[in-house]
Amino acid sequence: MTEKAIIAGHARRRISFGSQVIAGMTIGLAIGLAARSGDGAVALALGEGAHTIGQIFVQLLKALVPPLIFTAIVASIASLAHLENAARLIVQTLAWFAITALIAVLIGIALGLAIQPGAHAAVDVAAAKAPSTTGSWLDFLKGLVPANVLGIGASTSIIDGKASTSVSFNVLQILVASIAIGAAAVRIGAPGEAFLAFNASALAVFRRLLRWVIALTPIGTAALIADAVIRYGWDTLSALGAFAGAVYLGLALVLLVVYPLLLLLHGLSPTRFFAGAWPAIQLGFVSRSSVGTLPVTEDVVENRLGVPRSLAAFAVPLGATTKMDGCAAIYPAVSAIFVAQFYGVPLHLADYGLIVIVSVIGSAATAGLTGATVMLTLTLSTLGLPLDGAGLLLAIDPILDMGRTAVNVAGQALVPTIVAKREGLLDETLFNAAIRPALSPA
Repeated sequence: MTEKAIIAGHARRRISFGSQVIAGMTIGLAIGLAARSGDGAVALALGEGAHTIGQIFVQLLKALVPPLIFTAIVASIASLAHLENAARLIVQTLAWFAITALIAVLIGIALGLAIQPGAHAAVDVAAAKAPSTTGSWLDFLKGLVPANVLGIGASTSIIDGKASTSVSFNVLQILVASIAIGAAAVRIGAPGEAFLAFNASALAVFRRLLRWVIALTPIGTAALIADAVIRYGWDTLSALGAFAGAVYLGLALVLLVVYPLLLLLHGLSPTRFFAGAWPAIQLGFVSRSSVGTLPVTEDVVENRLGVPRSLAAFAVPLGATTKMDGCAAIYPAVSAIFVAQFYGVPLHLADYGLIVIVSVIGSAATAGLTGATVMLTLTLSTLGLPLDGAGLLLAIDPILDMGRTAVNVAGQALVPTIVAKREGLLDETLFNAAIRPALSPA
């Protein structure tokens, strides 16, 4: 190997993972802008290429979600069984989920009343239509019962006269099944030791697979950003500017004010937290999927923020299904007020109380489903507001979803970090490390 090649190799190794991701975002933005300003054929080719690569990357992450959740939760139950404060850890996790959701929804209500987005909307009422997917409190009960041990289901739909079958998984059902199986393995004692040992080996294998997929993050990020710019642009924001501004202002207040204050109250550096959680937050922003980002979120919580594996493996998957400060707190609060103002329906103090209740505990009712629209329709139906109002907001939903998901993921990393700190379990040396370890399983 020549000296020039050796120097080039060292230079490549010096490029940090974070820098690679930022470079990917920059390249993706440039590709998206170039495609939107180019001719139709070029724009179509770049759009299809970016969309395909981005979706493949997200699919790779999602493919690892079921086995990672199952093996990690089983291992977590085995570890928690040997901790005297296991029950307190679980209670604190759920309590902080509720506390942060409460703060977020109160901010959403305040912004909705102050900005009054529904009174300043230029959207055509003809765009109003009920969405195809709606939320129901019964979804919570049905979502708790696994259809099978892996929580995997299939559905068939007819598109252009052709039958199309798709396979999906329900994260909440996987969570319930893995908790039950892990508890049973611990309960039976010696006969369950071989199963727990096999599960630990399987977890190590899936974490290694995750490491390989994470290495593709810069490429996936570039494709997802380019796809978002090409597909959506920002033109559709004009008619709903006040609404979009209220949502993004609320997201910014939670992410950049509330979360840092909570960290400071617990003696933790917000700068260190965001440095550690950044890979998951940025991936949530570009992928618009808390579930797809889940493997990365768990990795950063454990290996970059210093949360014990037993707590991270329990709290992060649970948070990915029920901890949504962006989608289930700020967004439905602002949106419900928007719909009420748009249709001229007065809201009273009791109605705002219902918004709070739905936002704090309602995400559990939609945990088996996906999309903030489900949470919005649940809020609207609880308040007795027209579901057609949700259709007014669908045009800019993908743009809003980027910010919502980033806040969701940040909150999913924040809560286990705070709980670990309160219980004296946080590895503060790792949390405060000036140089963060690379994204990789232990």
